[in-house]
Parts: sequence; C-alpha cells; structure tokens
Amino acid sequence: MAAEAIGKSQKTKNRVATVLMVIFFTILAILIILPIYAIILASFKPGNHLLQYGLNLDLDSASMTLSNYVLLFTGQHDYWIWFRNSLFLTVVTVVLTLLVSAFVAYGFAAYDFKGKNFFFVLVLIILSIPFEVIMLPLYKQMSTWGLMDSYVAVVLPFLAHASTIFFFRQYLLGTPKSLIEAGRIDGATEYGIFFRLIVPILKPAFSAMAILNGMNAWNNYMWPLLVVRSSSKYTLTIGLNTLINPYGDNYSLLVVGSVFSIIPIFILFLCFQRYFIEGMTAGAVKE
Repeated sequence: MAAEAIGKSQKTKNRVATVLMVIFFTILAILIILPIYAIILASFKPGNHLLQYGLNLDLDSASMTLSNYVLLFTGQHDYWIWFRNSLFLTVVTVVLTLLVSAFVAYGFAAYDFKGKNFFFVLVLIILSIPFEVIMLPLYKQMSTWGLMDSYVAVVLPFLAHASTIFFFRQYLLGTPKSLIEAGRIDGATEYGIFFRLIVPILKPAFSAMAILNGMNAWNNYMWPLLVVRSSSKYTLTIGLNTLINPYGDNYSLLVVGSVFSIIPIFILFLCFQRYFIEGMTAGAVKE
C-alpha cells in the first residue's frame, strides 16, 4: 500500500510539473509571437497610422492596405540593395566562420601540441569579454590595415569565433582518435581526414552553429555601422535605421521592410532544423 501511495504521489507531481511546463511555454510562445504579429499587422497599415497610434494589436480592416508592399516592390528606394548586401555578408560570414572555427576546434580536440591548454584558455577568456570592450581596438586595427569601408573589415574579425570554436571542440572530444589514425594508415592527408571523416561527423554541429552565426551576422548592426561608410554598402540593419528621421515619412517602408528582414532567418532555420536540436544537445554533453 505504501509503494502504491508513493507511486500515485509521484504521478501527481509529474502531472503538476507537466501542466506548469505547458503553461510556462504557452506564455513564452505568446510573448514571442505577439511582437511578430504586431509588426506584420502594422505592415498592412499606412505609415502615418504608425505615427499616430504606434504598434498595436488592433485589427482595423478599414485601415488595412497593400500600399506598403507596393512601395517595397515598385518604389524608388535602396531597400533591395541593403537586403542583397546583408544576404551576401551573412552567407560569406557563416561559411568562413564555420570553416575556420572547425579547423581551430579540430586542432584543439585531435592534436597534442605545446601550449594547447594555454591557447584554449585564451579562447575561454575571449568568450567572457563583451564585444564593446574590443570594439575600438578592432576599429583601430582595421583602420591601420586600410580596410575601412570594405566588407573584409566586416567579416575578418569574426572568422575565428570563440563560442563556435568552443562548441566544435566540445563536440569533437567524443570522436575516437582511432578514426584519425585509420585515415592516416589509409594514406589520407590531414586535410583529407578533416574533410572526408570529420566534416560528416560535424554536420549536426554545423547546422546548429549555422543558425546562430547566421542570426548574428544578419542582425549585426554596431560593427558594420563603424566600418562601412558608403551608402551603397549599407547592410539592412543600417539601411532601415536611416529611415528613422524627422524629415520624411519613411515608416511605411520601415515597417514592411522589417517584416521581410525576418524571412531569411526563418528560411535558415527551416533548412537546418533537422540537425539543430541534435547538434545543440550533443555538443552540450561532451566532456
């Protein structure tokens, strides 16, 4: 009887925990969805309506219009130039960051060399330093190298990304070194081992980091604002910010442009969601 009572008590606790979890995540989902719903709703209203009433959840059919979307696709503006620039920079940043960070992480995980622990501690230290602390030294360095107002200056400082290196390294610690030795015995070069044996193993980790690095690159504002000076090279975040001024009504383009800025990240997640959870959880449990 005592065991049965304990079992019922445990089931009751599990049910309560499940209900509380469902309530918590429902509230969290609502808090995340409401701002997206508000901006999508605002994209169907004139810009002066936003100035008058701000972002709201009022579904007023009388004020709904497609004029903002007509302006986006047919108007005279630089939105699609900014969109193309951001898309190009995001793709280049993600591809190069994943490649360089994977090389570095593979070195930390698979090889023993002098100063290995010291350099890995440096990676951990960099993880703890806010970007705002190193922003000005990076700016001076890019200026000294003559890279200002170029996309190289936007991409270069983030190629060896500390958090990505750490994640890949933790993920690769579970890879048996016998696999690498077998590749060497078969006559594969070090690069051949990496691309033929290690890269397939890293697919889930690549997917997880592609989403996170892609979001960071797409939403990056402060650093491109510092190093990019030509308006033709503006990213989407900088371009949309230039629409906020007291001398003209650009809010129609701002709102509908903000809606379209969500689409690339949404597509990125759809493309890599298959491996996203697997990559995050596997990388978290490696020791």
